[in-house]
Amino acid sequence: MRTALVYHGEMTAARLLWEDPECEIERPERLTAALERLQQEGLERRCLQLAAREASEAELGLVHSPEYVSLLRGTSALGTEELRALSGQYDAVYFHPSTFHCARLAAGAALQLVDAVLTGAAHNGLALVRPPGHHSQRAAASGFCVFNNVALAAKHAQQRHGLHRILIVDWDVHHGQGTQYIFEDDPSVLYFSWHRYEHGRFWPYLRESDADAIGRGQGRGFTVNLPWNQFDPELVLISAGFDSAIGDPEGQMQATPECFAHLTQLLQGLAGGRVCAVLEGGYHLESLSQSVCMVVKALLGDPAPPLSGPMVPQHSALESIQSARAAQAPHWTSLRQQGSAPILSSSTWSPEERPSPVSPGGPKFEAAEAQTSAVLSSLLDQLHLHPTPPVRTAVALTALDAALVLPPEVLLQEGSAPQEETQAWARLHKALAQDTAFIALGKVLHLLNGILDGQVSSGIATTPAIAVTLEVAILHGLSHRAQRVLCVAVGHLDRPPDLASDGRTLWLNIRGKEAAALSTFHVSVPLPGTTGGFLSCILALVLPLAYGFQPDLVLVVLGPAHGLQDPQAALLAALLRGPAGGRVLVLVEQESPSQLVGVLARVLHGEAPPSLGPFSMASPEDLQALIHLRGQLEAQWKMLQVAGEAGDRAEAECRECGGTVLP
Repeated sequence: MRTALVYHGEMTAARLLWEDPECEIERPERLTAALERLQQEGLERRCLQLAAREASEAELGLVHSPEYVSLLRGTSALGTEELRALSGQYDAVYFHPSTFHCARLAAGAALQLVDAVLTGAAHNGLALVRPPGHHSQRAAASGFCVFNNVALAAKHAQQRHGLHRILIVDWDVHHGQGTQYIFEDDPSVLYFSWHRYEHGRFWPYLRESDADAIGRGQGRGFTVNLPWNQFDPELVLISAGFDSAIGDPEGQMQATPECFAHLTQLLQGLAGGRVCAVLEGGYHLESLSQSVCMVVKALLGDPAPPLSGPMVPQHSALESIQSARAAQAPHWTSLRQQGSAPILSSSTWSPEERPSPVSPGGPKFEAAEAQTSAVLSSLLDQLHLHPTPPVRTAVALTALDAALVLPPEVLLQEGSAPQEETQAWARLHKALAQDTAFIALGKVLHLLNGILDGQVSSGIATTPAIAVTLEVAILHGLSHRAQRVLCVAVGHLDRPPDLASDGRTLWLNIRGKEAAALSTFHVSVPLPGTTGGFLSCILALVLPLAYGFQPDLVLVVLGPAHGLQDPQAALLAALLRGPAGGRVLVLVEQESPSQLVGVLARVLHGEAPPSLGPFSMASPEDLQALIHLRGQLEAQWKMLQVAGEAGDRAEAECRECGGTVLP
């Protein structure tokens, strides 16, 4: 993976020159702390390092008015009092003699990153910039933002590179109203924002930050305030704000750094992995720097550490999702098919009924702030308990196929488990005593030991006796450090009859005879026949179950008549890297084509999965089976819930969970 890191030290020049408690948190140390952490973690040297250039005034004109650019140019010659007076004309902004230069560097860095990715110089990347951009409008600064870096990057990608579909994902805790305004009538840019809203009481206090703001004119349905593959973007731009991270004085949320690695990893399944992240907010230096590192690691292809804490979504988050779905359903066939019924959102308010704002700080936050450093320190210690294994991906084959093409960094494993260990497990089934099956079992055990011992992150193994080898892999994993094992069995494979029903194994069979929850930990679903049905099955069933189960090991098994095309198998394996911190073992039949093994090795190594091809809607039968199955399971598996409870309970829990509710 070639990941670009775009930065320039001169972006630290602008700073606040007068007392202003609201603006003092946007300071140069935000960049230096993040860069130093990237250097300490050895991540900077793994990236393609690019020095940011200034955006030209013509490039700034792609989004901003000539009068506004001229106004900003003039700040270079203003004195402190004049700068202070001008700053006071905008909401939460300060200007400095270096602001114009810094803002042009920030915008230029975003453009440079897009150029690197779209010309093939890099697969993806991060622009480490300040000032941020997503609040900036055509002719107005706002919320520390001067030029809208991500909006400029999108316009540049359209005009310079001829792109027609761009997805902007904004996970900053504040709504990026500037980006929304710029693209609200443009159907070629899908703007997807999730942010703290508090029924209009959180900055920027805008009615149009609610879920029913869906764009205007031809752009209706292309603003989503809460991405789906029906849009099929050619480029993903991330407004990467980290003010929802734990300890941040602005967001006052609890998202831990690894959440942002998971979000990044999920987005890498889109646009062929062409993902460009641009820094927005984030004001707790330690939390910011760790979160930036997590995003860069994900871009580099490193496995994301497992998410910590209970996998139970907040009711207010579910209400927000349902409100967004109801507002978007008229514009997206995939949502109408799912039958999402509108709900009366308590977030709706009229201008004369505007709620009182929620401000950062206050007694409640200050009391909690004293505990933040200790909590953050504990969480960071947990992250260090999951170091990246020395081998990211290994392949164990019973016979080498000359047609197999593997990435250079993928290890072709030659070793096997000790003879006595292999013999002990082979006694379980006569089929494993046969020469080829016995050799394959030894290789599988050796690879599995490497994964469980932290020497290998993920792997692929072939075997002529896949059903019985799978049973051994489950039992061996449970007896060797794994407390919980998720098995996603695709094809005609039955759950081993002697497997204990103790909640330590979740068996999920895709291509089962019917959709059925045979128990809380035994689920069967037919293989959908369309790309839309397959995506719905994976995103609405498999991933929520996987994250809710919080496994220590994931086994993906492509058994007899599995029916998956190579891109489908690759996407399944890529998405299942998340729940167990990258510890994935894929078992395939010995006669499987080398092309399948190769594509699986690439996605487990961190490359983007190949395109699924033209989008086709899920059949009504597949969707009804999925909805029925989710209904059977959601009482036990809270991550399957799709509608929140209205009323006082939702109001009391109005802070949405900061990053652990996954789409």
